[in-house]
Amino acid sequence: MTSTLYKNLWIVSQNAKRDIFYGDIFVEGNIFKRIGKISEDADNVIDCKGNVAIPGFINTHAHVAMSNMKGIADDMHFDKFLETTFKYDSNRTEEEVEENALYGMAEMLLNGITTFADLYYFENAIVKSAIKANIRVHAAWAILDQEYTTQKGNPVDNCRAFIENVKENPNELVTPVVGVQGIYVANEETLHKARELATQYNTYIHMHLSETRKEVTDCVSKYGKRPVEWLDKIGFLDENTLAAHSVWLTDKELQIYSQRKVKVSHCPSSNMKLAVGGIAPIPEMIHNNVVVSLGTDSVVSNNSLSMLWEMKLSSLLHKLSKWDATVVSAQTSFDMATINGAKALKMDQEIGSIEEGKKADFIILDKTNIAFYPFSKERIISSIVYSADRSAIKEVIVNGKTSVKEGRIVSFNSPFT
Repeated sequence: MTSTLYKNLWIVSQNAKRDIFYGDIFVEGNIFKRIGKISEDADNVIDCKGNVAIPGFINTHAHVAMSNMKGIADDMHFDKFLETTFKYDSNRTEEEVEENALYGMAEMLLNGITTFADLYYFENAIVKSAIKANIRVHAAWAILDQEYTTQKGNPVDNCRAFIENVKENPNELVTPVVGVQGIYVANEETLHKARELATQYNTYIHMHLSETRKEVTDCVSKYGKRPVEWLDKIGFLDENTLAAHSVWLTDKELQIYSQRKVKVSHCPSSNMKLAVGGIAPIPEMIHNNVVVSLGTDSVVSNNSLSMLWEMKLSSLLHKLSKWDATVVSAQTSFDMATINGAKALKMDQEIGSIEEGKKADFIILDKTNIAFYPFSKERIISSIVYSADRSAIKEVIVNGKTSVKEGRIVSFNSPFT
């Protein structure tokens, strides 16, 4: 088993105490074997010259195969945005999905994302690209009512077949998940079938929820209840639910999230660009012990796949909306992009922090980058969240293997930088 010793690093551990210390990282195979001051021999020794090691970023809501759709629906009202996107998206081939997913993964890796949760169809093609790119994926095949699908076959059966295929051909980078497009295209019967599938395969459901005001008003008109209230009434919500967006929530719905231990993927860039009209009540969620993570959504509604950008926006947006500069601190945003992302994906015992025994998913940042000037231990988190861009990222390691080195993709032949 190959070992690599990364020497002389500022290590931002994200452990329970949020320790930051100077030391070394010993990676054996795909595991953090030892962390601290290390003198033992390794197959490879890399002097990191005082640079900064942080856990890999975890993007908990993405549609990675839409990378070729960047810029096709900018500056449009939401109904026109949906019309444009759905039309473009309706006749894609599996080969096209695989190719464009790889491009999206290149962008994520260059931005330090080592794990992402995807919600789409043709997830088998997306998994192929993830293995090639050396990036960790939680792949959710989207389920919706038969009348709305443009794909061949039954969506529930397609999702089941995908999960079965992953189970038969396991890869440590791949976790199969059940997806639900949203309550606006999934009736109660479809939702229960999705939940049964998730229970059968011991996984969770990744879905869009309460993203727009129209979604809420349509649900009230149809069922007499708001989306979260209705889903709770039919017994759908539990700790195995990852709800993307969650913008239009009442205090009562927040309490339901807390009681049912629903996880949230906050997507500030997407929500702002699409002008969904509300701001997700993130400080209130945190106060009610709801696990909040960060997602980029697709490049159609964001135009970039950067967790550095999402961290900064998530902090500034809520400071502005609450008239309170103390809410959603830099550390809170950093937590959402790392350890909270791991909790949202039910992987916090494996990823999300730099700790012995966990998977070796981490980023090395260039201490000499202008974002870190003036450098001090006390300012590292602030510099990452409020100052850094991807030019600060020197190396990205996923599962013990290098995917990005000196700012270039090395895990596959990519034209992108």
